[in-house]
Amino acid sequence: MSKAKANDKVKVHYTGKLKSGQIFDSSLERDPLAFTVGGGQMIPGFDAAVNGMGVSEKTNVTIPCAEAYGDRRDDMLQQISRTQLPADMKPEVGQTLVASQEGGGEQHVIIKDVNDQMITVDANHPLAGEDLFFEIELLSID
Repeated sequence: MSKAKANDKVKVHYTGKLKSGQIFDSSLERDPLAFTVGGGQMIPGFDAAVNGMGVSEKTNVTIPCAEAYGDRRDDMLQQISRTQLPADMKPEVGQTLVASQEGGGEQHVIIKDVNDQMITVDANHPLAGEDLFFEIELLSID
C-alpha cells in the first residue's frame, strides 16, 4: 500500500478541535480538503501528520501552536485612528476588517477595543497561541 509523501496530491477529511474539545473546523459536511503534501499549503504540523499515512488510514494528532499558527504576538495589536475608517462605519468589538498592506496584499484584523478616538485591532491569526487537535482520514493519493 502506498503512503503519502512529499509532492503527492492528497484528499483528507478532518475535524479540528481546541484543547477544550470545541470544534473549530471540519470537512465532514463538505468536500474533502485537497492539498499537496509538503507544498506549504497547510500548517506544518498538519502536513507532517499526513506525510506517511496510507489511504483509508485515520490518525489523531496534537499539533503544538509552534507547528500551527504560532504564539500570539503583542506586536500584532495596533491602534488606529477612527478617522482612517469610512465615516459611515460603526466599528464594534469582534468585527473583522480587511486592511490593505503595502505591496497590494490584504490582512484580516479583528477589532478588540473601540473608543471615541481610536480602535485597537488584532492581526494575530484567531488560532494563534492554541495547540490544535485533529482527527484526520486520508481518502486518496494522486
